Amino acid sequence: MRITRVDTYVVGTPWRNLTYVVVHTDEGLTGVGETRMLGHTDALLGYLAEAKVNHILGSDPFATEDLVHRMKYGDYGRAGEIVMSGIACIEMACWDIKGKALGVPVWQLLGGKVTDRVKAYANGWYTTERTPEAYADAARAVVERGYRALKIDPFGAGKFELPYEEGLYAVSLIEAVRDAIGPDTELLLEMHGRFSPSTAIRLAHEMAPFRPAWVEEPVPPENLKALAKVAAKVDLPIATGERIHDRIEFRELFESQAADIVQPDVGHIGGIAETRKIAATAETHYMLVAPHNVGGSVLTAASLQVGFSTPNFKILEHFNDFADAEIKKVVKGAPEVVDGYFDISDAPGLGVEFDADAAAEFPQQRAHFDLFADGWEKRTPGAGR
Repeated sequence: MRITRVDTYVVGTPWRNLTYVVVHTDEGLTGVGETRMLGHTDALLGYLAEAKVNHILGSDPFATEDLVHRMKYGDYGRAGEIVMSGIACIEMACWDIKGKALGVPVWQLLGGKVTDRVKAYANGWYTTERTPEAYADAARAVVERGYRALKIDPFGAGKFELPYEEGLYAVSLIEAVRDAIGPDTELLLEMHGRFSPSTAIRLAHEMAPFRPAWVEEPVPPENLKALAKVAAKVDLPIATGERIHDRIEFRELFESQAADIVQPDVGHIGGIAETRKIAATAETHYMLVAPHNVGGSVLTAASLQVGFSTPNFKILEHFNDFADAEIKKVVKGAPEVVDGYFDISDAPGLGVEFDADAAAEFPQQRAHFDLFADGWEKRTPGAGR
């Protein structure tokens, strides 16, 4: 079996573009992959166009390790976000083809299931007016939909330092959410790598009474010593890793022991096998895995293949029930959350199919995401995304 064609499609939203690839083979089987870009979609498409000629066309879709290696190292460059994202969507499409060819789900090819369901947490639900009342109403709606975990960034446009009064307001948002969802729903606290260590430590202590299940990216991800400083002074689990784009770069994070949960993004780290390798290494360091997942339904399906077959998999982020819910129709068979969990699927491959006609309804946009654009004092809708 050989790869004969690669088609690319961009599904646009105001704040991010989703890039899908459909890989065709000479035996008539196709596979789909996806990645999500913030501001680099054209660069990704350019890389994929060159990689098709240089590496992909004519390759055996079953030989994913060889294909990934050539795409990563074959152009004598250092792979970063764009290259690893391009690799990811091609690699997961090849896994989809393998599963379809063999008539089994990808999780079966990864060693078989270790669980029949994966817990989901909701993100994207709090793009509303930034007040305690509005956040409480939105959080209650999340729980009513069956979710048993949700994540929130309550810090507005805070960066490095958060003034005292703004910190108090952030606390009031978290208090309102906790009161709304009750004590049994997991609450995950996102900091988006905003803060200095001292600010992150202070805020974590102020948020601790509301029992967040983790503190995510408390400091910018480039400095592991700063992360270790936070971890040493905070009695809450630390999660990070969504902005690491190479498995080798995870080595220092593991060695630092500064995190309790690692968050590789399947769509940015090189795909399914790379994520499994990270998860296996995390297991040797007694760390859990909770992939970053703010893409569409193909990325969710790919992440779940890892989840169903990985012993130290904690939980999976889910976005499309809240932000850009209308684009779900682009993917048929999209995974759904039922009573807070994704149930295992026996469908072959990734278990989903891409609908190019539906995708045409959502053309590429000049997507823009600026975490610090909306001032805290404005209480503007969307400031918390």
